[in-house]
This record gives sequence, structure tokens and C-alpha cells, in this order.
Amino acid sequence: MDRPDDFQRGVANRRAVLGDEWVDQSLAGTTAFNADFQDLVTRHAWLDIWGRPGLDVTTRRLLVLAMTMAAARWEEFELHCRATIRAGVPLEPLRETLMQGAIYCGVPAANTAFKITTRLLREEGRLPAAQPLTEGVRVATHHTFSAPQLKIALQGRGTPVVLAHALGVDLHMWDELAAALAPDHDVLRYDQRGHGGSAVPTGPYTQEQLVDDAARVIGEWGRGPVVFVGLSMGGMVAQGLAVRYPALLRGVVIANSGARYPEEARAAWAQRIASVQQHGLAAVADATMERWFTPAFRAARPELVERHRQAILRGSVEGYLACCHAVAAVDWLDALPQVKTPTLVIAGTQDVGAPPAMSEAIAQRIPGARLELLEAAHLSVAEQPQAFERLLRGFIAAC
Repeated sequence: MDRPDDFQRGVANRRAVLGDEWVDQSLAGTTAFNADFQDLVTRHAWLDIWGRPGLDVTTRRLLVLAMTMAAARWEEFELHCRATIRAGVPLEPLRETLMQGAIYCGVPAANTAFKITTRLLREEGRLPAAQPLTEGVRVATHHTFSAPQLKIALQGRGTPVVLAHALGVDLHMWDELAAALAPDHDVLRYDQRGHGGSAVPTGPYTQEQLVDDAARVIGEWGRGPVVFVGLSMGGMVAQGLAVRYPALLRGVVIANSGARYPEEARAAWAQRIASVQQHGLAAVADATMERWFTPAFRAARPELVERHRQAILRGSVEGYLACCHAVAAVDWLDALPQVKTPTLVIAGTQDVGAPPAMSEAIAQRIPGARLELLEAAHLSVAEQPQAFERLLRGFIAAC
């Protein structure tokens, strides 16, 4: 027979999960005493269980980590954790598995699991950048006193900067930029209504409501006037602030955004709303990633893309839909000539969601506005983080 038997098929699964080096070592090290046991494990664990179709391999990996953590089987935990890291599983679900274990397995078990995983990440060259919890660097989270309550995150010291996120994600969209600015800027991020940890009042929402929310955040913070940075939906809020609340601003950055949609685009928004109403956020998550990131970036940084995709999937359907109505109806264009606030407009050269022409229309109408193009799609701050930060720092310094 030239086809593989159950043992060989089990070995193939075992290699796919643990890697050739470990499997070769394990198989070569068997003796007459334990060969039958290795055969049993290979056929039943690695073929019958790991080969079942009901769960994907990544989910099975994370389940094994949770179970070995609960049982304090640290040798097995380390083996599977190293294999999980080497397989390129995103760090967010790996971290969240250990965080879940802190509740159901106990803090001591989670502490050991985090120590082992941190060491393995360092050895494999995947350990994220430092994030000290020291004064001035630590991210402090709060909620607004006024309603609807909005979640905010604060860090840093210096010139006050407020960051407003895109539709469907949350304040974590700005994690990397906020950390980079924190050494010399006081950075506030917030979840817009219907998103993240903020309230989800009954919709649909309007642009005026989103703008009023931003004004409340700045007012309660008491650090204004601020440099307000908004991307996509956040950029629409930035325009509304500049029109309606100029006294709160020392400068405004409008990134990858639009001031008015043509009729065909509004029809596309109606289709998106109907799709989400019928099928949930999974109906738009993949297409959103295709609009937000260029094909080259999606291939080079799948972990970051997946992080944003998961942020959309765990969001509130009601909040997303309510904000869709506000975004589709945006119409600040005719009011922009009255803006006197220093303005930087950023566009992505490959942005199909908010094409450069939309940014040009904004910059042309705001007196003295500067337009900058980045080689990116819609989420330019993620695709070109250094260039985005450089533009922002230069703008802040000039305000």
C-alpha cells in the first residue's frame, strides 16, 4: 500500500503543530518500553483529535495552552507555547488566553504562564516593545462623567493631543502612536459612542452628536485648547469641531477622511448597513481590511491586520450601524471655509475609502490648510506609522 497509515497521518499533524525538530527527537528516542505509547499518542491524539474538523488549529493550540496552564503542566505548556509562537499565531489571542486563565486557573498559574511566554517571545524575537507602568507613561483609563459615558485613555506629559478613531474599531487603533507621543505630549484617546468601552445609546447617530461628544471629552479633561487628530470617522469629527468648537482647538489633523459623499457612495453605505443588519459585523470585516490596508501590507503584517479585524468583530452591531448613519450623512464641506484653526490634512495614495480627492477638497476649502500624501491605504497611521508621527510632530510644533 502506498498510502500513509494512521500513524503517518498522525505524525504529519504532529509535525505541523510542533515542528520537525521536536517530532524527530521524540520518535528517534523511543525504546521497546515506550514505543507502543508513542504510537498510541500519535494515532489517537494527533490524528483522531488534532485531525478533527470541528476546530481550527489555532483554536486548538490556545485550548491546549489554557488546559496545561490549568493543570500546571508547565513542560507541556512550554512545548506548545513555543510551537504556537513559532507558528506566527497573533500575540493578542495568545495574551487573552493567559488573561482568561488568570480568572479561571488563578493568578499564580497566570503569573507562571506569562513568565514562560515572555521568555519564549524574547528567544523567538517576537517580544513587543516595553510598556512601563511608571508615572507619566502608564495608560490610565476613565469614563466621562456626562452621558452618554465615553471611555478614555490618558498617558504622557506635555502638549495636549486628542486622538479619535475610525468606524468599527476603538481607541486601541492609536496604541502605537500614543506610546510614541507620550514622552513629550499629554495624549488622550477615547472610544466614540457605540464603540469599545463607551455607551451604546439608541441610534441612529448624527455628526453633530459625535462632535458634541468630542467637545465634552475635551471640556471634562480641562486641558484645552488641544491638537485634535481624527482618522476616517474621527476626521469627520475633527472637521465638525473646527467648525462648531474652534475655541477648544489649537490645531486639527484630518486624516483619510471626507467632508461629503457623492450619491453613489451614499447608496453603498445603505448597502453596507443592510448587510450588517442581516449578517452582523462578520459580513464587512474582511472587506474592511481590504480597504484599510494595501495588499503588500496585508501580506507583510498579517498579525496587525488581524488585530484590527478582530476589533471590528467584537464591536457592537448596534453602535456600528448607528455610526454608519452619521458617517454616510457627513456634510461639512460648505462650512469648511469658515475654519480658522491651523489644519493638517493627510491622505493615503491608495485609499479607496477616502480617496485623495476627498482630502484635496477639504484642504482647498480650509484657509491655510496643508495637504500631505502618504503611501498607504485607508489606515495610514498603521501602514506608515513613522511618517504619520513625523507629520504630526512637525504640525504640533508649528501650532
